[in-house]
Amino acid sequence: MKSWLVPVQKLQPSDRTAMYALLNNHFKGVTWDAFQADIERKNWVLLLRDEITNTLKGFSTLMLSQTTFAGEQISVVYSGDTIVDPSAWSSTTLPRAWIAAVNYLRQYYTQNKLYWLLICSGFRTYRFLPTFWQEFYPRYDAATPANIANLMGNLAQEYYSDSYEETTGIVRFQHPQILREGLIEIPTGRQTNPHIQFFEEKNLGYRLGDELVCLTEIRYDNLTRAGQRMWKSESLLEFVQESVLI
Repeated sequence: MKSWLVPVQKLQPSDRTAMYALLNNHFKGVTWDAFQADIERKNWVLLLRDEITNTLKGFSTLMLSQTTFAGEQISVVYSGDTIVDPSAWSSTTLPRAWIAAVNYLRQYYTQNKLYWLLICSGFRTYRFLPTFWQEFYPRYDAATPANIANLMGNLAQEYYSDSYEETTGIVRFQHPQILREGLIEIPTGRQTNPHIQFFEEKNLGYRLGDELVCLTEIRYDNLTRAGQRMWKSESLLEFVQESVLI
């Protein structure tokens, strides 16, 4: 697959239509207005396309912003709507492109610590963290440090407002998007994975669209070996620079 990181203002109407169709095919509760609202709150979109047919196979919306916490200015990447068609699950394009994209944003648009605030209603999204990041929270094998818990709660409250429940660390939208049958279930045999067990126990309402708030710091030495291999993707970065300068 091919991947592009596109500023939201350069997103074509045909891209929005294809993104909405892909999301609607895999989630229940998707509406055009809510989908558009998510895009308008973001400033970047990562697009994944089939190299032969140019069909959209996946996307992820991102917002990069600056804020202050405990007297320190920090940068934060917030993830929005994200989906990859099951026909492309065998490809590593999404994690490779996503990590390369945030590395690009870190280099050109931030001057301080960069954090990723992620919300997960599916175990596959949560599994992205232990696969590619060394330190992330919450997790099964370590308590969340107080300073990280405070930062995570502050960012979630700031961005998700009343939808965020501090006591559980869950974002519960009034009109949630819920993965369709065949995608939301945890496959037989995978329940024994400790990360997946933790996700299921921590987010009891994931089948109803509840989202678990997670946080990690985006820096090279916080990546696993798999993540470090994906830190730089020259083909993506060349296109990103070109698209930003148009």
